[in-house]
Amino acid sequence: MDWRAVVGKNVRALRQDRGLTQEQLAFEAELDLTYLGGIERGKRNPSLLVLARISEALGVSPTALLATPAR
Repeated sequence: MDWRAVVGKNVRALRQDRGLTQEQLAFEAELDLTYLGGIERGKRNPSLLVLARISEALGVSPTALLATPAR
């Protein structure tokens, strides 16, 4: 399983559900916009602290970013 892809899909879905742009989420999570874009594309490997900042900005628990899709 490609965990970077799982996290990226979850971040994008949660961000879109909340009606946020990548720029808005990056600002709220205090991340560079291009770094956040890389996370959403599954190209970057975010640290635990970055996952915590993203989850806080999205109003979810960090485990929500690691949830695997139901089969």
